[in-house]
Amino acid sequence: MKPCAVCLLLVLSMSLSAAAGPQGPPASKPPVKPVETAPVPSGPPGVIAESPVVTRHTITIGGKPLSYTAACGMMPIRENGKLMAHIFYIAYAKDGVKDREARPILFSFNGGPGSASLWMHLGFTGPRIVVFEEEGWIPKPPFRLADNEHTILDAADIVYIDPVGTGYSRMMPGEDAHKYHGVIEDIQSIGEFVRMYLHRNGRWNSPKYVIGESYGTTRAAGLTGYLADQGIYLDGTILVSTTTLDVLQGEELSYMTILPHYTATAWYHGKLPADLQAKPLREVLDLSEAFAQGEYLNALVKGNRMTAEERASALRNTARFTGLSEAFVRAVNLRVSRTRFQKELLRSENRTVGRLDSRYKGVDKEAAGESPEKDPAMDAWLGPYTIMANRYLKQELGFDTDEVYHVFGSVSPWKSMTRPAGSPSGMPGARPVSGVGEMLRAAMGKNPHLRVLVLEGYYDGACDYFGAVYTFAHLDPEGEFTDRIEFAFYECGHMMYVRKADLAKAGRDLAAFIAGAARR
Repeated sequence: MKPCAVCLLLVLSMSLSAAAGPQGPPASKPPVKPVETAPVPSGPPGVIAESPVVTRHTITIGGKPLSYTAACGMMPIRENGKLMAHIFYIAYAKDGVKDREARPILFSFNGGPGSASLWMHLGFTGPRIVVFEEEGWIPKPPFRLADNEHTILDAADIVYIDPVGTGYSRMMPGEDAHKYHGVIEDIQSIGEFVRMYLHRNGRWNSPKYVIGESYGTTRAAGLTGYLADQGIYLDGTILVSTTTLDVLQGEELSYMTILPHYTATAWYHGKLPADLQAKPLREVLDLSEAFAQGEYLNALVKGNRMTAEERASALRNTARFTGLSEAFVRAVNLRVSRTRFQKELLRSENRTVGRLDSRYKGVDKEAAGESPEKDPAMDAWLGPYTIMANRYLKQELGFDTDEVYHVFGSVSPWKSMTRPAGSPSGMPGARPVSGVGEMLRAAMGKNPHLRVLVLEGYYDGACDYFGAVYTFAHLDPEGEFTDRIEFAFYECGHMMYVRKADLAKAGRDLAAFIAGAARR
């Protein structure tokens, strides 16, 4: 799954606010001199200043100026009084707010695991974003930043967090570099960060939200439960391109849930039969979902117990809804893996389709083979985001250091959450649970005001949209929380916000969710 990122810098003595706005100046802004500066880590490892670097800015949103304060800092993470690590963060606060504690605050991170938080920071919710072409294609260098007219900063203060090992976040010298590299360990370290940030900035009673992308949704779901166990209740949990949250599917079900994504991809590339190709995407997906949950799943479960007529129909319709040949579908026994689909759909053109965003086309050295050489979507995103993140931190936020900003950190081996039935959960005061999804469900049971928003792209082949629908249908099988879970879908991929139309829609969806939760 795709890494999520953007540096979340927390402030030792600041409160943060948020604002929303339109795409501003066409070119990157000139360097900004920090109004208050503390030494930045540039010497021996472990010599880290905890005071934030603070700068003040103004962007133009809808023709109106929006002033805000940014703070880049290092949050100390301690265990039993011992300093273990520093977590790097970037925090934004809208200026001129009379009652800071009444403002919502949003804690944001990406995924991987092992990704910094730059993706949603400089692509989705932050005040400044990397400029891509209208449909999300990579622009010609030099890359640039622009004001983000869809930033959530008008509705909430934002804190972007880089988990240990990503961005500038580091363990202290002599400590195990992988101490926090595991499902539970990661949640605990981010949970401590949130507690410290609320404490140091007087935000205990602010409306609180977490937003995670990709593996960050695993973190967000578990963090919601962990914080609830500590008595820190959230108002909302936002999942962008969600994982399965440990809700078991089984092999057959995973083939079923991915099939509508194949349909969307084939529709986009014009590979479906003419009658389907002529319909709007959402209508085609309704048909695909019905087939996937009905005839297709039945065929997968029956196996060789299908009649000849049932098998012929299943082969024919699977080919129909995937854009693949019936011969190929027969060769793989109806079970089309993600990598085979990415390689096969455009094989005759010697092209592959992207994993994180299947609208993108890749070119392999050879048309033969079982899987693509690379993901063209990530290739398109990595360069612009890496370059602009490093430039932005130094020239606009005044955080100047020779340390490497790890877009993707080394977090292997990553410890799973597997435990024998009935064993301790690893969370202080928590009852045993089977995964982060159950932690989220338990938090919703404790807190009747907690709401969940799930954002999904139809062209995401890493965290497919119908898998998310299945996850929540089975996370809460009785439907007790149905009215507190909202979905939003986009005609884009994993990072739906790179496409301008979907950035605007996602910004509206996010703002409406926060406003709606605040009214309840």
